[in-house]
Amino acid sequence: MAAPFSNETKWVNSVLMTNEKLYGICEYLSQIDRDPMPRRLPPLNALPGFEAAARHLSFSRAADELRVTHGAVSRAVRNLEDHLGVQLMIRATRSVRLTPIGASYAAEIRDVLEHLAAATSAATGQSSGIVSVSTIDSFAARWLMPRLFRFRRAHGDIDVRVAMSERLTDFVSDGIDIAIRCGGGQYPGLSSELLMKEDLFPVCSPKLLKGRHPLRTPADLVRHTLLHDVFSVDWAMWLHSAGIDNVDPHRGPTFLSSDHAIQAAVQGEGVALGRSALVADDLAAGRLARPFELSLPAGFAYYVVYPPRVLQRPNVKTFRDWLMAEIR
Repeated sequence: MAAPFSNETKWVNSVLMTNEKLYGICEYLSQIDRDPMPRRLPPLNALPGFEAAARHLSFSRAADELRVTHGAVSRAVRNLEDHLGVQLMIRATRSVRLTPIGASYAAEIRDVLEHLAAATSAATGQSSGIVSVSTIDSFAARWLMPRLFRFRRAHGDIDVRVAMSERLTDFVSDGIDIAIRCGGGQYPGLSSELLMKEDLFPVCSPKLLKGRHPLRTPADLVRHTLLHDVFSVDWAMWLHSAGIDNVDPHRGPTFLSSDHAIQAAVQGEGVALGRSALVADDLAAGRLARPFELSLPAGFAYYVVYPPRVLQRPNVKTFRDWLMAEIR
């Protein structure tokens, strides 16, 4: 039985020497006829079902993804639990959730399956793949999406799927490979790299620089509509820094998304506090103008966040490297 696995063992070892788990699997397969006491492995055919169920927190959605029945996924998870002697998932009437051991094990299993898939693609000369990216909607709309055509042009064999969410990403259950977040850069258990810092300053349509009430000094804001979003730095802070006390910092409409506030400014509906990362393209294209020089540091920055070993996947590393190159 050793012969059918000999070639596969060689190429997996050559591609994944750094991955101890898969190396151990390959070593097991190559020694299966000679080792009277092989290493204890879980039922390998149960792993995809458990990983998918853990990612979706649903047997039904896992079954749809794997194109099997709900019962097949349920049995796979149960067989895996029986083999390990631990509970991985807690079943409720209409939902399932991971136990702490299950969450940890799912992360490891997903890592192994992804590396095995990458090794198979490398061995067969197929480098196509998918990278799932999570970010907030304003950053996706104003920075990421307008640039993705360049990534596609350079890496046409990699499909990027963008999920927009304001909450922190659960990389296992959400099926996310890499995330872009605005924060302080501290994400326990994850790797984070600074993508870009951010400043805030007023922006408006160029037509507001002229006309009946042209914007020439910050005091002129008294005759214009202030556009607000829900970011932590607001008009009250900026006006205070500018030494302006005759402008009500709270008047004007509030938008839950910075993207919507910026779009209102582009349409000439008022003056928004622009976040440098989000308004750069509109300023460069002349859709927005910057009437005053004063800017404030945002206090947060954009970070690329990912599980520690995910960059061992070539497609994810390619996308991360592209992000960094775009900033440079």
